[in-house]
Amino acid sequence: MPFINLPEGLPGIRGPMAFRPETARPMSELAEILLRGESTLTPAEREMIAAHVSVRNECVYCATSHAAIAAHYLGDEAVVGEATRSPETAPISAKLKALLAIAGRVQESGRSVREEHIARARAESATDREIHDTVLIAAAFSMFNRYVDGLATWTPTDPESYRERAAGIARNGYAGLPDRLLAAQDQDPARDRSPR
Repeated sequence: MPFINLPEGLPGIRGPMAFRPETARPMSELAEILLRGESTLTPAEREMIAAHVSVRNECVYCATSHAAIAAHYLGDEAVVGEATRSPETAPISAKLKALLAIAGRVQESGRSVREEHIARARAESATDREIHDTVLIAAAFSMFNRYVDGLATWTPTDPESYRERAAGIARNGYAGLPDRLLAAQDQDPARDRSPR
């Protein structure tokens, strides 16, 4: 049960976004730029970074959501699962392993990132932009994870619901998400609009 009166039927970050769309808009725009904007990292790789950080933060909703999106792009749930939980043994590139190691350090604390982590990523051909974006994705998702769990939002257990939402994000992106959530709420005739 959420700690505050969030809109019914919207799991994870979707409930707080519909509750406060004016703060949701810049957050979803940031997610759009980081996860789908111009980059030499693929959307699947960036979603794996987000999912890895969410796994480490034990945010089940975000970890499952972003793993599903990464798997939608990549077409392989098993690889994504291993990459987000045990990246060093996953069948992914050495560069992505190095970037996931940086992301894991950022999740612990920004000060946990050391020169040797950056040197490892550079040795695997990671650019300054890729290192920058990895750090920012990890920092942003630590915030998103705490937002979701700090309000005790609810987490669906049906894996198919995450796959369906993953396809929607892959198709429509993050940028208009708050407006889409509000429009869906307004069109739901069964929605109880009275306060709890």
